[in-house]
Amino acid sequence: MKRIAIYGKGGIGKSTTVSNIAAALSAKGHRVMQIGCDPKADSTRNLTNGKPIPTVLETLRNLCDRDLMLKDLVFESTSGVLCVEAGGPMPGVGCAGRGIITAFEKLQELNAYEYYNPDVVLYDVLGDVVCGGFSMPMRGTYSDEVCIVTSGEMMSLYAATNISHAIKNFKNMGYASLKGIIFNAKNFEGEKELVDKATEEIGTKILYNLPRDPTVQKAEALGKTVVEAFPDSEMAKNYFKLAAIILEP
Repeated sequence: MKRIAIYGKGGIGKSTTVSNIAAALSAKGHRVMQIGCDPKADSTRNLTNGKPIPTVLETLRNLCDRDLMLKDLVFESTSGVLCVEAGGPMPGVGCAGRGIITAFEKLQELNAYEYYNPDVVLYDVLGDVVCGGFSMPMRGTYSDEVCIVTSGEMMSLYAATNISHAIKNFKNMGYASLKGIIFNAKNFEGEKELVDKATEEIGTKILYNLPRDPTVQKAEALGKTVVEAFPDSEMAKNYFKLAAIILEP
């Protein structure tokens, strides 16, 4: 089982990237589980026709007098991806990272990985915060590798640098290693040079350069991934190539 945590600043296109990777891997015959680790709980929306699925924390809050079951937490998309959303606390109450911790604990308690036996587990993690629960997917008991999604925008690169520092700080504690950068381009002048410089300073490599393409927005308007909505498009081919790189050792 390959386990990869994908981090990035909020709004950078991380969830779009992760869900398209998941759909591409599933289309190639792999059993994929995608776990959204963001209180917004929108990681898997493009895999479920634009409709949100119940989150782990929401389900636990609403659970009546019966035992929690895997089918309460894991939802299979039309593309065959197993979708989980950790969720978060009520707005203004509690720690958002607690949703991640609770979701991981419940999935393990219910033997989700043994039951579904996925080939690949993708964690979609908000990268603006790398403390507490948000650093949990980096742990070696959950992930083997970490990828960081970034553009050349200053705050996106700042978040990428912070995430890389966290990975380095944890490297002697059995945490996941940094696989590389996924460059999700915004197409402004000098952007590639900025990302190249930041990647060199971090001490890693660019795994793939995703071009800006209106096909992404067209697919999301349909509540779908590009891989599902426009499988023959150039952008879908990019996601298939990236998915293949993600699986490389």
